[in-house]
Amino acid sequence: MKKTILLVCAVMAMLSSCGNNQKCSCGCGECVCEQDTTAIAAKANRGEYKIADRAQTDISNYPVDEEGYTVLFDGKTLDGWRGYGMDEAPASWNVDDGAIHLVGSGTGEAQMEGGGDLIFPHKFKNFELELEYKISKGGNSGIFYLAQEATANEDGEDVYLPIWQSASEYQVLDNDNHEDAKLGVDGNRQSASLYDMIPAKPQNAKPYGEWNKAKITVYKGTVIHSQNGENVLEYHLWTPKWKQMLKDSKFNENGDFPCAYKLMVNMGGENHEGYIGLQDHGDDVWYRNIRVKELE
Repeated sequence: MKKTILLVCAVMAMLSSCGNNQKCSCGCGECVCEQDTTAIAAKANRGEYKIADRAQTDISNYPVDEEGYTVLFDGKTLDGWRGYGMDEAPASWNVDDGAIHLVGSGTGEAQMEGGGDLIFPHKFKNFELELEYKISKGGNSGIFYLAQEATANEDGEDVYLPIWQSASEYQVLDNDNHEDAKLGVDGNRQSASLYDMIPAKPQNAKPYGEWNKAKITVYKGTVIHSQNGENVLEYHLWTPKWKQMLKDSKFNENGDFPCAYKLMVNMGGENHEGYIGLQDHGDDVWYRNIRVKELE
């Protein structure tokens, strides 16, 4: 059954961003963010939204390591993964030397044709997620969690909203070379931050081209980001403070993305569960050793 979320949204006509909502200025015919996001914004004005009801992967068939973590990536194939709103993995993703690799578009913020975000199609509720990432020079990406596949209806066809409108994002960034590191407030767009809301402190990311270890813990609304063995932030979902954080961010209800606000204020929906996703932000990035432990 599909659950309908009624949202009356005033999305600005100038919305033409991708990934982390930085304006895409590539001006090319292959710029997916230019083509799709503006169309989605127009559809959002129609007001009715749904959470897509799609088949979930049975993770009991996946190997469990000696520490009790389920291994989500075998180091060889993209088996089990698919694109956000898609049936298969996008063409922009491959496996490179034991890591999931996003092939950069070469046009900065824009995705390549056939690109898109990658998700593991099982909704997790309380969990510990561990993985390693390596970002390219000047690169930008992110790790989404508790994400939903939210759609808007246009002329009888469901069109997917961007994943970042429904999920928290663990920022993945080359802090030294990407301009996003200088934006936001107090470094809240730097690596391991809760994107555009809470800065990661201490900021202990390794330089581009080196492997970093990320850990995300979600337990009954408490969320912890860790980077390279240190806890760098903590926050609490579904609380008055969480609601105020959204109001004070780019996702505020009176800003450019009121639909995002209404999806995120009750992030994970009624069951407080959602997908893990890896962002296609147009820059080369690698992820490996991806494993998750479900918590009771």
